[in-house]
Amino acid sequence: MGQNSSQGARMTSPVRVIVVGAGSRGEIYSQFASLHPDRVKVVGVADPRRFARTKLQKQHNILDENIFEDWHSIVEKEKFADAVLICTPDRLHKDPAVAFAKQGYHILLEKPMAELIDARVIGDVMHIQHLEPVGFYHFAHSFVRGNWRNEAESSFALLAKSCHDIDLIHHWAGPRRCVKVSSFGSVSHFGKENKVCGLVTPTGAGNRCLDCSIEGNCPYSASKIYLDRVKQGHTGWPVSVICTNSLPDIESVTEALRTGPYGRCVYECDNDVCSNQGELSCDGHEVHVFDFLTQRSTKHKAHNDAPRHFGMSGHGGADYHLMGAFISAVANNDPSHIRSGPEETLLSHLLVFEAERSRLESRVVYCGDIGQRPMSGKHTDVKMISP
Repeated sequence: MGQNSSQGARMTSPVRVIVVGAGSRGEIYSQFASLHPDRVKVVGVADPRRFARTKLQKQHNILDENIFEDWHSIVEKEKFADAVLICTPDRLHKDPAVAFAKQGYHILLEKPMAELIDARVIGDVMHIQHLEPVGFYHFAHSFVRGNWRNEAESSFALLAKSCHDIDLIHHWAGPRRCVKVSSFGSVSHFGKENKVCGLVTPTGAGNRCLDCSIEGNCPYSASKIYLDRVKQGHTGWPVSVICTNSLPDIESVTEALRTGPYGRCVYECDNDVCSNQGELSCDGHEVHVFDFLTQRSTKHKAHNDAPRHFGMSGHGGADYHLMGAFISAVANNDPSHIRSGPEETLLSHLLVFEAERSRLESRVVYCGDIGQRPMSGKHTDVKMISP
């Protein structure tokens, strides 16, 4: 997340935003404008897919002159908005971010718990065990069949999914910084060699779920993950992702599974990202503090006033509050509304790159001068272990 450093008066009209990338993430963030039209208005969209950009145009009543196939066309125009939401695929983040920053746009670019730790409720932080429960069907959707399955086309698993977990660990660790990191993982399950029953491929197993006679016994069946959801009336994520040129219904989803990447057998894909990178617990709603002396647990409920219908996933309300903080920062010309900026993001990204280097080179990587030196000789040792 970033913001332009120019000074100016507080805005009295809604913040005008342009959405670059009208896919799942762009649509979720732009829903904030539908919920708070007095605070933000979507005035432009760029996406190479006609259906995606037209859908967003209708949702926000965007003028025809501000609909673009390519974000470069926006840069060539005179500045007509206050901020840009860059929601392109990972590998396409850098160029638009740099270009729009040069034009003076405020930028939202993808890539906490209240202060129980600061209050020393649990004493000194000596060890953090953090779990990122991706979920079996989510992993199959995004990291085996989907956009983040292949490093050359997106990024490695730690950067794609766990850089925000590192952000949290940094926050909980306070002024201390990681001085040693190691990472272990591999493509351990989703490969052709595991499409077997005993020593032979099961009779009737197909390369696509719609052509497979045993998919009913497979937890990763595309028919279960997508088609069954549509039959039950669910057309949000992940179903909405697989139909790029139309709204999802039984016919369009069936066609997508028959011809597109999401209908492939999970053991017959071109995935190369880790399937057991590790486990980076809070249930998303409550924090439990267990007292060793009394042997009793104290429950702290996290406050979340995000509308339940906001977004197709919402990330536990984080998407709503992220947009709220960003819009407030732009409208009031006050970056203090944003708790995480370029320095924190750079620190986390440098750390995940070192973790990936550790995995590739099968050794512990010493972080050197990444971030600041640990205070008073103390440090937080973060170990990621395979399940």
